[in-house]
Amino acid sequence: MSDRSYRLILGALLLAALYSNQKGVIFGLIVMLTIEGVSNRRIPQILTALRAKTRFASAIAPAHPLPPKRRGTRFHFEAERAWRLIAALLLLIGILGFNGVLWFLPWFMGFGMLGAGVSGVCPMLITVEWIGFR
Repeated sequence: MSDRSYRLILGALLLAALYSNQKGVIFGLIVMLTIEGVSNRRIPQILTALRAKTRFASAIAPAHPLPPKRRGTRFHFEAERAWRLIAALLLLIGILGFNGVLWFLPWFMGFGMLGAGVSGVCPMLITVEWIGFR
């Protein structure tokens, strides 16, 4: 499974949960994104490693904790991890909402993830990399 197909599935699942008003599923997605962002153990990597029939322990082991900084990066943090944490935070803010003012935020995130899965271009990930995450 690639990150592109993961975003497609995640966006479709989020939009279906929003349409059917399934708050438990939405909070589950928020928890899953947060755990993936904090631990750097991503579902697409785990599934790809399992498909390749490698040992499970080596498949989910994160990369070296502090790899050398690439030129042009300001932060020693992967852009994909930052994307997952930001997505979880924006979903949480939108779901908890401030008296319904931010009702559009989860819908915007769902359509953005779905569009990123279809097109392969994620504006939020591009922005995070532009900010300086590696």
